[in-house]
Amino acid sequence: MSIPQDPISVTALTEQIKFSLKELFPNVWVQGEVSDLVNASSGHLYFNLKDSKSKISAVMWKSSAARMRFRLKEGMDVLCHGAIDVYGPRGSYQLTVGRMEPLGVGELQLAFEQLRKKLTAEGLFEHTKKRPLPFLPRRIAVITSPDGAAIRDFLEVVGRRFRNVSITLVPTPVQGPGASHEIVAAIKRANLVEPQFDLLVVCRGGGSAEDLWSFNEESVVRAIAGSRIPVITGIGHEIDVTLADLAADVRALTPSEAAERILPKQADLISALREHRTRMVRALTN
Repeated sequence: MSIPQDPISVTALTEQIKFSLKELFPNVWVQGEVSDLVNASSGHLYFNLKDSKSKISAVMWKSSAARMRFRLKEGMDVLCHGAIDVYGPRGSYQLTVGRMEPLGVGELQLAFEQLRKKLTAEGLFEHTKKRPLPFLPRRIAVITSPDGAAIRDFLEVVGRRFRNVSITLVPTPVQGPGASHEIVAAIKRANLVEPQFDLLVVCRGGGSAEDLWSFNEESVVRAIAGSRIPVITGIGHEIDVTLADLAADVRALTPSEAAERILPKQADLISALREHRTRMVRALTN
């Protein structure tokens, strides 16, 4: 066998293989079971994807892993989207995952259930921790968007039921990037106001599961549970239940119902007082 005059280096060969694989598999969906999962301190995820006959090494860099709402676990069936890459130092190929979805259940639902179980185990939703709402709160803070339908509906009902009450709006974005941080900050600010508010109302109008997701973020749930002021939530429509609702002292079905639950009708209260006065006068006369 003749020896070539200019053999290529291992590095050059690896680079050629890497280029070829990237050209052939720049955009691939792969279904498999997670095994040998390593949650690195750097935030990267290293694991294998396998089926009954084969497996492939995979990596999900920190920037992509941070966007996942659910927690990846050993044995989970997932659908991964990414590209095939070659790791030169070991001469091995791997799937670089940019996006991942659990199979059999939606990403948001899985994230919801995982966090609900975690916080339930901590006792965060215990009924024994729920505080009664004040009978007639005079100073109320409402944490919601100033531009949404929620605040308009809330104030409309308050105006019909009891006018002699102070309402302070704490303007807060209720969806989108960074909304959960803003909601937490608003709850903390409201808790620092002196004299202290009698009640906090955390509310927003309806929307998709994605729109309501800020109220399923762990930081928001813990802020509500940790409030020194009683909290009532009115988030979304009747069928929507968030983890923030479970952490609140009272959950109302909508912002309008929140207003109905915290304030009696002024006319009914006056009528009741008049009736009590009549009974007292009659008792004293007798």
